[in-house]
Amino acid sequence: MRGVSKASQIAGQEQVEALLRTGSVDPAALAEDLFGVTGALASSAGLRRALTDPSRDGEAKAGLVAQLFGGKISGSAIDLVSGLVRGRWSAGGDLTDTVEALAVSAVLAGAERAGRLEAVEDELFRFGRTVGGDQGLRDAFSARTEGSARKGDLVRALLGGKAAPETVRLAVQAASHPRGLRTERALEAYVDAAAERRRQLVAEVVVAIPMTETQRDRLAAALQQIYGRAVRLNVDIDPSVVGGIRVQIAGEVLDGTVAGRLADAQRRLAG
Repeated sequence: MRGVSKASQIAGQEQVEALLRTGSVDPAALAEDLFGVTGALASSAGLRRALTDPSRDGEAKAGLVAQLFGGKISGSAIDLVSGLVRGRWSAGGDLTDTVEALAVSAVLAGAERAGRLEAVEDELFRFGRTVGGDQGLRDAFSARTEGSARKGDLVRALLGGKAAPETVRLAVQAASHPRGLRTERALEAYVDAAAERRRQLVAEVVVAIPMTETQRDRLAAALQQIYGRAVRLNVDIDPSVVGGIRVQIAGEVLDGTVAGRLADAQRRLAG
Protein backbone atom coordinates (compact mmCIF):
# COMPACT_ATOMS: atom_id res chain seq x y z
CA MET A 1 0.00 0.00 0.00
CA ARG A 2 1.51 3.33 -1.06
CA GLY A 3 0.89 7.02 -1.42
CA VAL A 4 -2.39 8.47 -0.25
CA SER A 5 -3.68 5.05 0.84
CA LYS A 6 -0.68 4.57 3.13
CA ALA A 7 -1.25 7.95 4.75
CA SER A 8 -4.92 7.13 5.32
CA GLN A 9 -4.00 3.73 6.74
CA ILE A 10 -1.57 5.31 9.22
CA ALA A 11 -4.23 7.79 10.31
CA GLY A 12 -6.68 4.94 10.84
CA GLN A 13 -4.18 2.97 12.89
CA GLU A 14 -3.54 5.99 15.08
CA GLN A 15 -7.26 6.47 15.56
CA VAL A 16 -7.92 2.87 16.57
CA GLU A 17 -4.98 2.83 18.98
CA ALA A 18 -6.17 6.09 20.56
CA LEU A 19 -9.67 4.66 20.87
CA LEU A 20 -8.42 1.49 22.54
CA ARG A 21 -6.19 3.46 24.93
CA THR A 22 -9.25 5.12 26.45
CA GLY A 23 -10.23 1.80 28.00
CA SER A 24 -13.89 2.51 27.25
CA VAL A 25 -14.03 0.26 24.18
CA ASP A 26 -14.02 -3.53 24.23
CA PRO A 27 -11.35 -4.63 21.71
CA ALA A 28 -13.18 -7.84 20.86
CA ALA A 29 -16.45 -6.03 20.17
CA LEU A 30 -14.70 -3.41 18.06
CA ALA A 31 -12.96 -6.15 16.08
CA GLU A 32 -16.30 -7.87 15.38
CA ASP A 33 -17.75 -4.62 14.07
CA LEU A 34 -14.75 -4.00 11.84
CA PHE A 35 -14.70 -7.56 10.52
CA GLY A 36 -18.37 -7.06 9.63
CA VAL A 37 -17.54 -3.90 7.69
CA THR A 38 -14.67 -5.75 6.00
CA GLY A 39 -17.10 -8.40 4.80
CA ALA A 40 -19.49 -5.79 3.44
CA LEU A 41 -16.71 -4.01 1.56
CA ALA A 42 -15.22 -7.24 0.22
CA SER A 43 -18.57 -8.37 -1.16
CA SER A 44 -19.54 -5.14 -2.93
CA ALA A 45 -17.38 -3.41 -5.53
CA GLY A 46 -20.04 -0.69 -5.78
CA LEU A 47 -19.76 0.08 -2.07
CA ARG A 48 -15.98 0.22 -2.28
CA ARG A 49 -16.21 2.66 -5.18
CA ALA A 50 -18.77 4.82 -3.39
CA LEU A 51 -16.65 5.08 -0.24
CA THR A 52 -13.34 5.77 -1.98
CA ASP A 53 -14.45 7.99 -4.88
CA PRO A 54 -12.09 11.00 -4.70
CA SER A 55 -14.66 13.23 -6.41
CA ARG A 56 -17.22 12.62 -3.68
CA ASP A 57 -17.34 14.80 -0.59
CA GLY A 58 -15.88 13.19 2.52
CA GLU A 59 -18.86 14.07 4.66
CA ALA A 60 -21.18 12.50 2.09
CA LYS A 61 -19.16 9.29 2.29
CA ALA A 62 -19.25 9.40 6.10
CA GLY A 63 -23.02 9.87 5.89
CA LEU A 64 -23.28 6.76 3.72
CA VAL A 65 -21.36 4.80 6.37
CA ALA A 66 -23.81 5.97 9.05
CA GLN A 67 -26.76 5.12 6.81
CA LEU A 68 -25.54 1.64 5.99
CA PHE A 69 -24.13 0.58 9.34
CA GLY A 70 -26.06 2.65 11.88
CA GLY A 71 -27.70 0.35 14.41
CA LYS A 72 -25.63 -2.59 13.19
CA ILE A 73 -22.25 -1.66 14.65
CA SER A 74 -21.19 0.51 17.57
CA GLY A 75 -20.92 4.27 17.41
CA SER A 76 -17.17 3.96 17.97
CA ALA A 77 -16.82 1.70 14.95
CA ILE A 78 -18.94 4.03 12.81
CA ASP A 79 -16.77 6.98 13.83
CA LEU A 80 -13.65 5.01 12.98
CA VAL A 81 -14.87 3.90 9.55
CA SER A 82 -16.24 7.38 8.86
CA GLY A 83 -12.79 8.79 9.55
CA LEU A 84 -11.30 6.31 7.10
CA VAL A 85 -13.67 7.15 4.25
CA ARG A 86 -13.01 10.86 4.71
CA GLY A 87 -9.42 10.06 3.79
CA ARG A 88 -8.08 9.42 0.31
CA TRP A 89 -7.51 5.99 -1.20
CA SER A 90 -5.67 4.86 -4.30
CA ALA A 91 -7.99 1.85 -4.69
CA GLY A 92 -11.12 0.52 -3.07
CA GLY A 93 -9.30 -2.64 -2.04
CA ASP A 94 -6.93 -0.57 0.07
CA LEU A 95 -9.83 0.57 2.24
CA THR A 96 -10.98 -3.03 2.69
CA ASP A 97 -7.46 -4.15 3.59
CA THR A 98 -7.15 -1.34 6.13
CA VAL A 99 -10.46 -2.03 7.86
CA GLU A 100 -9.49 -5.69 8.17
CA ALA A 101 -6.03 -4.76 9.48
CA LEU A 102 -7.60 -2.53 12.12
CA ALA A 103 -9.90 -5.37 13.15
CA VAL A 104 -6.85 -7.61 13.57
CA SER A 105 -5.13 -4.84 15.55
CA ALA A 106 -8.11 -4.67 17.88
CA VAL A 107 -8.01 -8.43 18.48
CA LEU A 108 -4.27 -8.32 19.17
CA ALA A 109 -4.67 -5.28 21.43
CA GLY A 110 -7.14 -7.31 23.48
CA ALA A 111 -4.63 -10.14 23.73
CA GLU A 112 -1.91 -7.67 24.70
CA ARG A 113 -4.13 -6.15 27.39
CA ALA A 114 -4.79 -9.64 28.79
CA GLY A 115 -1.11 -10.64 28.70
CA ARG A 116 -1.71 -13.25 26.00
CA LEU A 117 -0.08 -11.67 22.95
CA GLU A 118 2.96 -13.95 22.89
CA ALA A 119 0.76 -17.02 23.34
CA VAL A 120 -1.52 -15.90 20.51
CA GLU A 121 1.45 -15.44 18.19
CA ASP A 122 2.71 -18.94 18.99
CA GLU A 123 -0.73 -20.58 18.71
CA LEU A 124 -1.46 -18.97 15.35
CA PHE A 125 1.94 -20.09 14.07
CA ARG A 126 1.41 -23.69 15.20
CA PHE A 127 -2.14 -23.82 13.81
CA GLY A 128 -0.89 -22.50 10.48
CA ARG A 129 1.71 -25.25 10.39
CA THR A 130 -0.96 -27.82 11.24
CA VAL A 131 -3.22 -26.66 8.42
CA GLY A 132 -0.34 -26.44 5.95
CA GLY A 133 0.76 -29.98 6.74
CA ASP A 134 -2.67 -31.63 6.61
CA GLN A 135 -4.23 -32.14 3.18
CA GLY A 136 -7.63 -32.80 4.73
CA LEU A 137 -7.63 -29.46 6.52
CA ARG A 138 -6.32 -27.66 3.45
CA ASP A 139 -9.21 -29.10 1.46
CA ALA A 140 -11.74 -28.28 4.18
CA PHE A 141 -10.61 -24.65 4.27
CA SER A 142 -10.11 -24.32 0.52
CA ALA A 143 -11.84 -21.50 -1.35
CA ARG A 144 -13.44 -24.22 -3.48
CA THR A 145 -15.16 -25.62 -0.38
CA GLU A 146 -18.41 -23.81 0.34
CA GLY A 147 -19.73 -22.95 3.78
CA SER A 148 -17.99 -20.22 5.74
CA ALA A 149 -19.96 -21.09 8.87
CA ARG A 150 -18.90 -24.74 8.65
CA LYS A 151 -15.27 -23.69 8.33
CA GLY A 152 -15.59 -21.53 11.42
CA ASP A 153 -17.21 -24.38 13.33
CA LEU A 154 -14.34 -26.67 12.35
CA VAL A 155 -11.79 -24.19 13.69
CA ARG A 156 -13.70 -23.89 16.97
CA ALA A 157 -13.86 -27.69 17.25
CA LEU A 158 -10.10 -27.89 16.73
CA LEU A 159 -9.03 -25.00 18.96
CA GLY A 160 -11.88 -24.39 21.39
CA GLY A 161 -10.64 -24.74 24.97
CA LYS A 162 -7.09 -25.31 23.74
CA ALA A 163 -6.12 -21.82 22.59
CA ALA A 164 -6.63 -18.21 23.61
CA PRO A 165 -9.94 -16.68 22.50
CA GLU A 166 -8.05 -14.20 20.31
CA THR A 167 -6.29 -17.10 18.56
CA VAL A 168 -9.61 -18.79 17.89
CA ARG A 169 -11.17 -15.58 16.56
CA LEU A 170 -8.33 -14.89 14.15
CA ALA A 171 -8.16 -18.51 13.05
CA VAL A 172 -11.90 -18.44 12.32
CA GLN A 173 -11.38 -15.30 10.23
CA ALA A 174 -8.50 -16.87 8.32
CA ALA A 175 -10.52 -20.01 7.58
CA SER A 176 -13.89 -18.41 6.86
CA HIS A 177 -12.93 -15.15 5.15
CA PRO A 178 -9.35 -15.39 3.83
CA ARG A 179 -10.09 -12.91 1.01
CA GLY A 180 -8.25 -14.74 -1.72
CA LEU A 181 -5.48 -16.17 0.45
CA ARG A 182 -4.96 -19.75 1.52
CA THR A 183 -5.90 -20.17 5.17
CA GLU A 184 -2.33 -20.91 6.20
CA ARG A 185 -1.13 -17.77 4.41
CA ALA A 186 -3.76 -15.63 6.15
CA LEU A 187 -2.60 -17.11 9.45
CA GLU A 188 0.99 -16.21 8.59
CA ALA A 189 -0.08 -12.59 8.07
CA TYR A 190 -1.72 -12.56 11.51
CA VAL A 191 1.42 -14.07 13.04
CA ASP A 192 3.45 -11.29 11.45
CA ALA A 193 1.05 -8.68 12.85
CA ALA A 194 1.29 -10.17 16.34
CA ALA A 195 5.07 -10.37 16.15
CA GLU A 196 5.33 -6.78 14.98
CA ARG A 197 3.09 -5.58 17.78
CA ARG A 198 5.04 -7.55 20.38
CA ARG A 199 8.43 -6.34 19.18
CA GLN A 200 7.52 -2.69 18.87
CA LEU A 201 7.93 -0.02 21.43
CA VAL A 202 5.08 2.47 21.56
CA ALA A 203 5.96 6.16 21.62
CA GLU A 204 3.27 8.56 22.82
CA VAL A 205 3.94 11.74 20.85
CA VAL A 206 2.36 15.13 21.52
CA VAL A 207 2.71 17.96 19.02
CA ALA A 208 0.95 21.27 18.44
CA ILE A 209 0.14 20.59 14.77
CA PRO A 210 -0.12 17.37 12.73
CA MET A 211 3.16 15.80 11.64
CA THR A 212 3.88 15.07 8.00
CA GLU A 213 4.58 11.49 6.96
CA THR A 214 8.23 12.43 6.43
CA GLN A 215 8.48 13.86 9.95
CA ARG A 216 6.87 10.74 11.39
CA ASP A 217 9.28 8.49 9.50
CA ARG A 218 12.29 10.49 10.68
CA LEU A 219 11.14 10.46 14.30
CA ALA A 220 10.42 6.73 14.24
CA ALA A 221 13.83 6.04 12.68
CA ALA A 222 15.60 8.20 15.27
CA LEU A 223 13.83 6.50 18.16
CA GLN A 224 14.53 3.06 16.69
CA GLN A 225 18.22 3.93 16.53
CA ILE A 226 18.19 5.05 20.18
CA TYR A 227 16.21 2.13 21.61
CA GLY A 228 17.22 -0.64 19.20
CA ARG A 229 13.65 -1.72 18.47
CA ALA A 230 10.93 -0.78 16.01
CA VAL A 231 8.81 2.04 17.36
CA ARG A 232 5.10 2.64 16.78
CA LEU A 233 4.05 6.28 17.07
CA ASN A 234 0.77 7.26 18.71
CA VAL A 235 0.44 10.95 17.87
CA ASP A 236 -1.85 13.37 19.73
CA ILE A 237 -2.42 16.98 18.72
CA ASP A 238 -2.40 19.46 21.59
CA PRO A 239 -2.16 23.17 20.65
CA SER A 240 -1.30 24.03 24.28
CA VAL A 241 2.25 22.72 23.79
CA VAL A 242 2.70 25.72 21.43
CA GLY A 243 5.57 24.17 19.45
CA GLY A 244 8.13 21.40 19.50
CA ILE A 245 7.43 17.81 20.47
CA ARG A 246 7.00 15.67 23.58
CA VAL A 247 7.72 11.95 23.42
CA GLN A 248 7.00 9.38 26.13
CA ILE A 249 8.64 6.02 25.46
CA ALA A 250 10.00 3.15 27.54
CA GLY A 251 9.30 4.99 30.78
CA GLU A 252 11.13 8.13 29.65
CA VAL A 253 9.76 11.54 28.73
CA LEU A 254 11.61 13.58 26.12
CA ASP A 255 10.08 17.05 26.26
CA GLY A 256 11.17 19.53 23.61
CA THR A 257 7.98 21.59 23.57
CA VAL A 258 7.84 25.32 24.12
CA ALA A 259 5.44 24.75 27.00
CA GLY A 260 7.85 22.24 28.52
CA ARG A 261 10.80 24.60 28.25
CA LEU A 262 8.77 27.44 29.80
CA ALA A 263 7.70 25.21 32.66
CA ASP A 264 11.31 24.16 33.21
CA ALA A 265 12.43 27.78 33.22
CA GLN A 266 9.76 28.67 35.75
CA ARG A 267 10.89 25.83 38.02
CA ARG A 268 14.47 27.06 37.80
CA LEU A 269 13.45 30.61 38.62
CA ALA A 270 11.33 29.43 41.54
CA GLY A 271 14.29 27.43 42.82
